[in-house]
Amino acid sequence: MMLEPPIGELVSKTESRFALVVLSARRARQINAYYNELGAGLGGYIPPQVHSMSRKPLSIALEEIVADKVVVAPPEE
Repeated sequence: MMLEPPIGELVSKTESRFALVVLSARRARQINAYYNELGAGLGGYIPPQVHSMSRKPLSIALEEIVADKVVVAPPEE
């Protein structure tokens, strides 16, 4: 079984594997919250930014990272 998108591409989009884990987990939580709020009409979260065949929030988040739809923001000073 191959991971799609490949881990090499994912790590190249972030500074490290740790940054990748944090970014993808944070975005997956946002996607999950978006789907949970759909019926309420609250609109507090940004919908998925890529068309995905996957239904899993983490897979969608990883696809967004590879497509440069989600990036790590530089720390504020």
